[in-house]
Amino acid sequence: MRPWTIAALAVAAIVGLGYIHPFGDPRVEPAKGLDTLLLDANMPPNARAVLIAKCADCHSNETKWPVYARIAPGSWLIERDIVKAREEMDLSRWDQIPAEKQGVFKAKIVQEAKSGDMPPLQYLALHWAAKLSPADVQALAMLGRRSGGSDTTLAGPGDPARGNAVFEKRCTGCHALEVDREGPRLAGVYSRKAGSVAGFTYSAGLKKSGVTWDETTLEKWLSDPDLMVPDNNMSFSVPKAADRQDLIAFLKQVK
Repeated sequence: MRPWTIAALAVAAIVGLGYIHPFGDPRVEPAKGLDTLLLDANMPPNARAVLIAKCADCHSNETKWPVYARIAPGSWLIERDIVKAREEMDLSRWDQIPAEKQGVFKAKIVQEAKSGDMPPLQYLALHWAAKLSPADVQALAMLGRRSGGSDTTLAGPGDPARGNAVFEKRCTGCHALEVDREGPRLAGVYSRKAGSVAGFTYSAGLKKSGVTWDETTLEKWLSDPDLMVPDNNMSFSVPKAADRQDLIAFLKQVK
């Protein structure tokens, strides 16, 4: 067989394999335009703009498909990452997500933006402009804040049972009690020194803060983590004073 024939067959095979989708075909969902994303989302305009500019390429149906995205086996890896990204969070379906789940997503967005986990390195290698700037991170951090700030601290003990419900609703996007996730494990956090869970990577600011978690410090932290420790990876505040009070009561009893 002649060399050019072999080359032609090889090219045909590579192109043909690009139309096989072992991880699913993310191209089947039609694009409707970036301007259709997050139209009714309850979030600051700057945060919405960053999500569309820096995240929608993988986390929505508005993916821009370069020519090399049809060349196997690289195309399979690209499609795999996009399928997984949309399964994690799909901005094209934001309005179909319950409000509580949206809150969990917002917390994860802020945490991953602050920690530098997103966008992933394999994406940045080909899309360097998607790197989040300090201004982008600041804009996304506003997803964790409520307009008007947090309520004034309440006096008296909280209710641990209600605090458990607050934990499930507000914290489980990044935290668990017994294992580290995006945030450190929270069992035993009460009376623990900040930044002290072995094996977890904390921000330098939190490790150097000298804070020990008690009712006073947890109240300040949950009310406004950026005000308490500017260099932190905390993703969310708890603006309602009663929720903070109950959540602290719950964390106090979880050993």
